[in-house]
Amino acid sequence: MALKLSLSVRIVEAVCKTRLQIPFEELVDIAAQTGYDAVCMRASAGGVQTPPEELCHMRKIVEARGLHISMVTADSKVPLNGDDGPDSLRDIGPSLDVAEALGCNLIRVCLKKDEDIPYAREAAKQAADRGIRLAHQCHTTSIFEQVDQIIANLQAIGQPNFGLIYEPANLMLCGESYGTDVLRQLAPHMMNVYIQNHQVDPEGPVSLPTYCRGDVRFHHLPVREAGGVDTSKVFSGLKEIGWAGHFTIHQAEGIETIDEARSYALRCAEFVRRNEV
Repeated sequence: MALKLSLSVRIVEAVCKTRLQIPFEELVDIAAQTGYDAVCMRASAGGVQTPPEELCHMRKIVEARGLHISMVTADSKVPLNGDDGPDSLRDIGPSLDVAEALGCNLIRVCLKKDEDIPYAREAAKQAADRGIRLAHQCHTTSIFEQVDQIIANLQAIGQPNFGLIYEPANLMLCGESYGTDVLRQLAPHMMNVYIQNHQVDPEGPVSLPTYCRGDVRFHHLPVREAGGVDTSKVFSGLKEIGWAGHFTIHQAEGIETIDEARSYALRCAEFVRRNEV
């Protein structure tokens, strides 16, 4: 299994999810220096609000280091996951423009309710005309919380260029399995893999609402730390399905310095490379 290792700009994203805490170019340098193949772009770095010429400059920065952009989350409303998260599905053109400017053919989108499905279908058709794919993350308070629901909604959208970002921590928060058996079910639809790490704990300091279980409390853990997501299940399952696509470090770390970002990116890269074989 040869994963394409991707570093999300999320590791240096502010809590507001609309800006980075270190310069984008510095993060790209870190990704190149610590063994990554790609950068996962979010609107906090560059998105629908960014002038096209600036997006093109960002693409040049990435490609000059021998990297590429694995996926684009073009609108900050998507990761904020509020009621307006699906707005971009109703006007997908600006997000498609961002992806094209960045040289990327995969965009993350958001669906909150069944009524969003027709808009997702139409957005996927528009994206297909431009050779671009759309994908939804396994995510709390979305209609992609549970495995059976995820598969049913992908079938309802019914477009081959609309798929899934597999993310085990959110499946775990929703009480779902996420190992080999689940990966076999999701494999035909997978377009990206995210990794972050939580430890479910009724007394945990952090909580997230879910549609299926109410509020779930947990601890944030470093990606490589035991006690949360069983990453051995993740790696063995990915190996079983022959996943050779992107594997993105997606943890929200709130890192504020270049040295911290470099150290974190290196530790994560070493962890993945040790476990992917």
